[in-house]
Formats: sequence, structure tokens, C-alpha cells
Amino acid sequence: MNNDKDSKKLVVFFSHTGENYNVGYIEKGNTHIIADMIADATGADRFEIVPEKGYPKDNYDECIAIAKRELQQKARPAVKGDVAIEDYDVIFIGYPQWWGEPPMCVYTFIENHDWNGKTVIPFVTHEGSGMGGTDRKIAAACKGSSTLVGKGIAIQGKVAQENQPSAQSKVNRWLDELGMKNK
Repeated sequence: MNNDKDSKKLVVFFSHTGENYNVGYIEKGNTHIIADMIADATGADRFEIVPEKGYPKDNYDECIAIAKRELQQKARPAVKGDVAIEDYDVIFIGYPQWWGEPPMCVYTFIENHDWNGKTVIPFVTHEGSGMGGTDRKIAAACKGSSTLVGKGIAIQGKVAQENQPSAQSKVNRWLDELGMKNK
């Protein structure tokens, strides 16, 4: 695994703001909070996956209806911007766990890149389902990578929003176990 101090790291994530399950209306998404913790502790660069057509912010039921329809159709919604992953050795990929899958825009990002030789480490926010098997789905999608299946982390969104010291402690322990923490 590329965990030495010379490896270049990137945190790629999708996060939903607005009305969210179990935490109400939020200005900064659960996954974004965890992504920042990882990037700050590892010295990684950041890239946020932003769908060209965003999800509704003021109506969670409408948001999940759209997300579920995308899942059923195996849609690949267009995303804004990109990052040159070939410049990185280790890539953390984060997302909320929706019905046992990463949001479809995460697959759009993944399928637009060559993952050969990359170390990919998933992280997820959830409200009770943990990784929900999404780490294996990320491993399968990132063809050619040495994805650390079973080495990802799942943080409850409510903890990310309402108990950040606890979330930070979990992230720090996880990064220490991976040998990825710079500080």
C-alpha cells in the first residue's frame, strides 16, 4: 500500500446538503465533514463530486425519490469538473450510503478514470447501515486498483453533524491503523 509520507493523497467525495434524514437541514453535508477530517489529518488534496443537476435541498422525500430512480435505472448523472487522479497514489472515496450503493454520480466519477495502480480507500456516512457492502462495490468499480476492502470506515451522519469530536476520534484511529495519518 502507498502509505509512505511521499505518497500523494486525494480525498474524493460526494455529500448532500439541505434536508437530510435524522439530522434535519444541514449547510455542510455529513460526508463533507468526514472528508475534511481525513484530508486535514493526511495532508490530502480534496475534490468534491458535484452532479450537474443537483438533488433537491428542501424536500428530502423528493431527493431520495430521484436518487432511487437513478439507482433503479443505473443512471450515470453528469458531474461538474474533474481531477487528474493519475497524479495521486492513494485516493479516499467518500459518499453517503443510499440503499446499499454509493450515489450514482460517484459511479460517474469512477468510470471516467483509470484506477490501475491506485490505492483506493472508501469511507461512508450512513444512518444505521454501516458500509452496507458498498466498499465491495467500490472495489469492483475501481478496476485495477488495490482497493482496501474491509479497511474503509463508516460514520453515522448524526455523529458527523452533532458529535464531531467523536467522529474525529474514529477517523484518527482508522487512519492510524492504515498508517495514513501525517500528524
